[in-house]
Amino acid sequence: MTQARTSTRTPALDDPRLRPFLPMLYVAWADGDLADEEMAALCSAVDPKCQALLRGWLDPSAPPSAEELARMLALVRSHTADMDRRGKLDLTGLGLEIAQADAEVTGVERSALESLEEAMGIAGTEAARQLLSTRRPARREREADPEFDLDAMKALLDGRWGELRRRVFRILAEPEFEHVDDLGKDAYRERVLGWCRRLAEEGLGALSFDETAGGGGDIGAFISAFENLAYFDLSLLVKFGVQFGLFGGSIQNLGTEHHHGRYLPAAGRLELPGCFAMTETGHGSNVADLETTARFDVASGEFVIHTPHVGARKDYIGNAACHGELATVFAQLELDHDGAWVGYGVHAFLVPIRDEDGRPCPGVNIEDDGTKLGLNGVDNGRLGFDQVRIPRENLLDRFASVAEDGQYTSPIASPGTRFFTMLGTLVGGRVSVALGALSAAKAGLAIAIRYGAKRRQFGPADVPETRLLDYQTHQRRLMPRLAQTYALHFALDHLRELYVASDPLERREVETEAAGLKAYSTWHTTDVLQTCRECCGGQGYLAVNRFAALKADTDVFTTFEGDNIVLLQLVAKALLGDYRRQFGDMKVWGLVRYVADRAAVTAAELNPVVTRLTGESHLRDPSFQRSALAWREQRLVSTVARRLKRLLDAETPLPDALGQCQSHLVAAAKAHTERLVLDRFADAVDACADPGLQKALGTLRDLYALWRLELDRGYFLERGYFEAPKAKAIQAQVDALCAEARTQAVPLVEAFGIPERLLAAPIAR
Repeated sequence: MTQARTSTRTPALDDPRLRPFLPMLYVAWADGDLADEEMAALCSAVDPKCQALLRGWLDPSAPPSAEELARMLALVRSHTADMDRRGKLDLTGLGLEIAQADAEVTGVERSALESLEEAMGIAGTEAARQLLSTRRPARREREADPEFDLDAMKALLDGRWGELRRRVFRILAEPEFEHVDDLGKDAYRERVLGWCRRLAEEGLGALSFDETAGGGGDIGAFISAFENLAYFDLSLLVKFGVQFGLFGGSIQNLGTEHHHGRYLPAAGRLELPGCFAMTETGHGSNVADLETTARFDVASGEFVIHTPHVGARKDYIGNAACHGELATVFAQLELDHDGAWVGYGVHAFLVPIRDEDGRPCPGVNIEDDGTKLGLNGVDNGRLGFDQVRIPRENLLDRFASVAEDGQYTSPIASPGTRFFTMLGTLVGGRVSVALGALSAAKAGLAIAIRYGAKRRQFGPADVPETRLLDYQTHQRRLMPRLAQTYALHFALDHLRELYVASDPLERREVETEAAGLKAYSTWHTTDVLQTCRECCGGQGYLAVNRFAALKADTDVFTTFEGDNIVLLQLVAKALLGDYRRQFGDMKVWGLVRYVADRAAVTAAELNPVVTRLTGESHLRDPSFQRSALAWREQRLVSTVARRLKRLLDAETPLPDALGQCQSHLVAAAKAHTERLVLDRFADAVDACADPGLQKALGTLRDLYALWRLELDRGYFLERGYFEAPKAKAIQAQVDALCAEARTQAVPLVEAFGIPERLLAAPIAR
């Protein structure tokens, strides 16, 4: 039946009377969106004068064939080929233009066309514009020129270790630093070891060691080298950090001159591969309760290192499974007092784990942790010790020593202070991990933003498809994270300078800042890489475009060098008073004294005028942004202090009180860190003398600050710091700032200075 109708209806397409109706007929059927009852209503709207002509084309039981629809479209376009398309025509106007341009068409009335268009429910010019569009114009990929001096921005971001950064990149450009796809775990481990040896040959491993031990004496340079290895291969980054930062750093920071002279030169040349054996199967972040023991045998003058049960094995130890020969082992020191073993807390000992032939030493059990989620070029393993004896001199004795007769001495009397001083000398690991993680985030953003600036998808039919980066949703996903990456760059650069300049024994401020920023940076990296992968669609899922490796290899950054939640609790405790002296030792009286004072501090009074201000000049004012984040931080600290005081007044045990306030403590620490990041970024913008750089960075500063306020607007609204119109105005400003940042997004990631060979993703070329 349908075929018969079609065959008799087809010649009617050449009827001049039908031509003005062709645009509407095509639109009515082309998308297949009209239901039968809607088509029936359309039929009833046909002018009686036109019913005979159109009835056959508006019959729900006999829709046009694909061939007929193609002919309709071709006829519309042939009859409008010479038409001036700059005008805005709806379907009625288009039909009338066809009628006026064709002498064969007569008797078409506007009312007949309008009644059909009204029945179709199609308003405006979009349908007509798409109908007339044919092949899209050629696309042009050129981005806008930078509005700032790109070389000056690169130099600003490079900082004082820029030349070392370029030296690292030159080494990584050598032929041997070439990735080979699909290497098995064992081959990958050996390749990473070879890369690490090459870096050691160049002196990069010993950059932080004492000059008297063949090192460079520059911890800042070492951290910079570490940070930039993250652009190449994260297994190499971690292997490098384990060997030279953790193993070598523990000897440098916890040992004394005879340890330095004996071990550091060989460690720096990677002639002595080593491990940093702190984490145990049953104890990770809780270092104070590690269970490995080190008992001193006065008769032999040796320490006896022992793993009392399986849960006390050293686990996840880099370099342990294959290459390590000597390990810095953290164990509970126990000394014999009249036949009873007395504990002196955790200390560090140098324990041989393999002989020169690569076999485990007597009493040392070594297991391979096997394949991991990522970082499979690092040979993580487990170490167990069965009454392993080491010389007395193998105690790293900078902060405590044991004499031949078993007498214990330390320049630091307090066990708690001694413990935190010892761990404080190792805080450089957190600084390094935070910077390495940020490098991975920069690489991900560079790939996604470059790709988004050239990849096109959808858009108006008569112009090139729209670039992904020009869609507001795409900008919303990438631009705030680009701003936060810049903010973290300056915050971490300041932290590095603070760490380098600090006294190793007086690093209280650095420890707190490093703990907060390590957590903030590594969580940021995890978020950025997932977002960037999604923004690159299926291309981002291909291993060759690097997101698979970047995501897998950085995932563990949130839990090594300190679990992020635990680190934020350390930050919160520091916010509640002098961490080491009052709270670090968990002294109840120190905490009670502090929170009693802190509870008397009330939140800043809210200015009802400020809560309602919505103007751009106000919202983009750094003083407003900084004061808003500072207010949130102060309020969270004061309210958690009052909660703790109430619990302690009710004689709740301190650990229970802290447990009940844990989420509140973490929220306060996050707020503190976020405020700190903005302060560091704002200070860097203010210090920038170049107007072009200051403008570009100022846009990113405003975007970072307002995005953070937008994300936590519920908190500010609930507590009256904002009113609803202000929250909406902030959201609008974030949209506007995303659009502003988009115009400079490509040069802003170019300023990261990542060499093409290291970026490596084909979609970023």
